[in-house]
Amino acid sequence: MNPSTTPSVWKQPAQVWAVAFACVVAFMGIGLVDPILPAIAESLQASPVETELLFTSYLLVTGLAMLVTSWISSRIGAKATLLIGLALIIVFSLLCALSGSVDAVIGFRAGWGLGNALFISTALATIVGAASGGSSAAIILYEAALGLGIAVGPLLGGLLGEVSWRGPFFGVVALMAIAFVAIVVLLRGPREKRVPIPFSAPFRALRRPALAVLATAALFYNIGFFVLLAFSPFPLGFGALGIGFTFFGWGVALAVTSVWVAPFLMRRMPRTRIILIVLPLLALDLVAAGLVVANPAGLVACIVIGGLLLGIMNTVLTEAVMEATDLPRSVASSAYSAVRFLGGAMAPPIAALLWHAFSATVPYLFAAASVLIAALTIFLGRRVLAHIDDHAADPAVEDAQAILVGDAA
Repeated sequence: MNPSTTPSVWKQPAQVWAVAFACVVAFMGIGLVDPILPAIAESLQASPVETELLFTSYLLVTGLAMLVTSWISSRIGAKATLLIGLALIIVFSLLCALSGSVDAVIGFRAGWGLGNALFISTALATIVGAASGGSSAAIILYEAALGLGIAVGPLLGGLLGEVSWRGPFFGVVALMAIAFVAIVVLLRGPREKRVPIPFSAPFRALRRPALAVLATAALFYNIGFFVLLAFSPFPLGFGALGIGFTFFGWGVALAVTSVWVAPFLMRRMPRTRIILIVLPLLALDLVAAGLVVANPAGLVACIVIGGLLLGIMNTVLTEAVMEATDLPRSVASSAYSAVRFLGGAMAPPIAALLWHAFSATVPYLFAAASVLIAALTIFLGRRVLAHIDDHAADPAVEDAQAILVGDAA
């Protein structure tokens, strides 16, 4: 297909942009608290372990809720699920901002995680259903929203965190309220056909060998991901704005490789080979971070390089999950995401404990070991994953990538 005759990724109906904007804000929530972790620990007289539980409660509930979101959305519809998710994020973000203790913030972040699970598990399907230019263009747009949200979240958190640690939470309330109104007004169309999904579907999906291998690998990979994201603000020793700019660079690196580099690589080599190359490189980067942890400039470099590698892994793993089984994509994604988020939930407090028991180097070595376990899992399970390498690249995806590069230029 000639790119000049293909609908642009950017020429989408208003309802697609409404959901995409809400996606940006939702993904901002992942890194929003990163720059204010030291400030929260100081203001609320919390230990680093307690402060890291802000990530754990959020990710744990997000992961567990993922197991039931497809069951819920298949019964009440995508729009209702999106709006309930956004409403929960607004309410619990506001409660976080008004809290007076770290325990309260931890609890309210759990409620935020429930809303996030309902929203993000439904958003991609909604964008695919409403987008012009086919599902490939919609997926590119979704990945762009994800990358932008992950990049902007720490920067916004840093800017608002310079005023007060409560600032980022109030910022989310305002942005999510705008997203809520946009979806109410703009997400219109014919009544969607609902096909109820059994409650047990995600649990049964994890019995599929290929999906089980990918989910297990993602659990250990996400430990490395969230040690780098959630623990690094403490040894960096920067203020909120410095941490925000550091992780803005990390997020931009992640966005660039997830949207452009990963698809380029997948057109030229099997997915499992990419994973088995990138994961050891990520482990080396984490080891390097541990060795230079006392040098802020060196640690910043390792964080940004890590973002480049994480972007590739995120996209390749997601594509692999979509091809791993013949299950509905919403079911496969829910099952995989539930296990993946559990890995992220356990990483931050473990990293803080290792820091206090040993040194700031040890959490990064722990993360590197976890990433190598993920690589070993893929290597040992490569036979059951062989079919994910048999799918040729979709020409429409290549066209969408070409358009995105041309429009961005």
